[in-house]
Amino acid sequence: MTTASSADQRRPKQIHLAAHFPGVNNTTVWSDPAAGSHIEFASFRRFAQTAERAKFDFLFLAEGLRLREQGGLIYDLDVVGRPDTFTVLAALAAVTSRIGLAGTINSTFNEPYEVARQFASLDHLSAGRAAWNVVTSWDAFTGENFRRGGFLPREERYTRAEQFLSTAKELFDSWRGDEIVADKASGRFLSDPAAGAFKHKDDHFSIEGRFNVPRSPQGRPVIFQAGDSDEGREFAARSADAIFSRHARLADGQAFYRDVKRRLAAYGRTSRDLLILPAATFVLGDTDEEAAERAHEVRRAQVSGQTAIKLLEQVWNRDLSAYDPEGPLPEIDPDPGEHTVARGRASVRQVRDPLAVAREWRELAAAENLSIREVIIRTSARQVFVGSPATVARTIDEYVQADASDGFILVPHITPGGLDEFADKVVPLLQERGVFRTEYEGTTLRDHLGLRTPQPGERQEEAS
Repeated sequence: MTTASSADQRRPKQIHLAAHFPGVNNTTVWSDPAAGSHIEFASFRRFAQTAERAKFDFLFLAEGLRLREQGGLIYDLDVVGRPDTFTVLAALAAVTSRIGLAGTINSTFNEPYEVARQFASLDHLSAGRAAWNVVTSWDAFTGENFRRGGFLPREERYTRAEQFLSTAKELFDSWRGDEIVADKASGRFLSDPAAGAFKHKDDHFSIEGRFNVPRSPQGRPVIFQAGDSDEGREFAARSADAIFSRHARLADGQAFYRDVKRRLAAYGRTSRDLLILPAATFVLGDTDEEAAERAHEVRRAQVSGQTAIKLLEQVWNRDLSAYDPEGPLPEIDPDPGEHTVARGRASVRQVRDPLAVAREWRELAAAENLSIREVIIRTSARQVFVGSPATVARTIDEYVQADASDGFILVPHITPGGLDEFADKVVPLLQERGVFRTEYEGTTLRDHLGLRTPQPGERQEEAS
């Protein structure tokens, strides 16, 4: 007789797929004739509906809270702005029916009541498809846009984020879900006197009142977290439902996967309670050779000579505008002092030791006779999955089955149509392998991700 456990052991892991609408980055190929707007709603609608047609788990929007600058000028090599996240997701809720809607909202420059109210509303409007990517910022430059601009020391950012999220959960849970009873005879709603009541006080927040949005279909939105530091990993293990990862290569992904999953037990959680989803780019071709050629063309389009110099400046922390991008690396060393060339947290390369990076790049350039532009192309982010649809489908499956991830957040280099080829050619092959759904089996994002619905008042770290 076959037991349920032995059947589960033979069943391959099911792959989770999501789509990131490219923005707040410099990977989009603007010069491609197929490139479209990053602000017109038609672009968001097409992208979301393609992802839903392919039965993806969710659509993800990043957010930038300030225009970035480099050398005192607006940094014009990537998306300069983005419509408000909640506005876009609410509009998408009306033109989609099943795909999850995930948005990045900063915990440093917002308030718990406002954010909880907006996400609870989105969860109602979408019938249970909302997700919140909780991010932090210590960037005083971005903070200048806000009343508390720059006040938060870097070491306190996760403390505020944890207290922010804890407060928001209290607000979500202030309605048990059964307080409202309709009196059809009178046409009035009768509610429990305790409905929505909350009182919270900690180092960052002291609020008391009534939360005015009843409990939403998921109870709480799905919580994502994107930090890669030790503090970020611990925050995710304690409080998140999924963690974004930049470790998309097999060995790096497996190491990250093991590290984060092992932390869950300390909070009474199991491996199934937290999904690990790296961002992944892709380039397809009829053959692996054709895909490799296309990938090289894409990288050259992404890294123009101007872009190469700008990215080099972010490491060197110097004005390098006089250098020829097709010439050699500067002989002068990077300035390891306070970063003054690029402003805006997301636009600045996170380089702990720029002098060491310069040495590595010079060795690479000397060994292969590379120009500045060629070095930037070689060392900056490259496509993760390159090959024919069969190769890409097989590789994605191998990575997930090898516990390098639980799935991937795909980032196409063309907007809004860059997801179409993957949806039409790779998804059917994953479905044939039996590792990706052919139809949605549930209605909420928690259903898609295999996450249970938390009960009111339940601390997430106590869930099992």
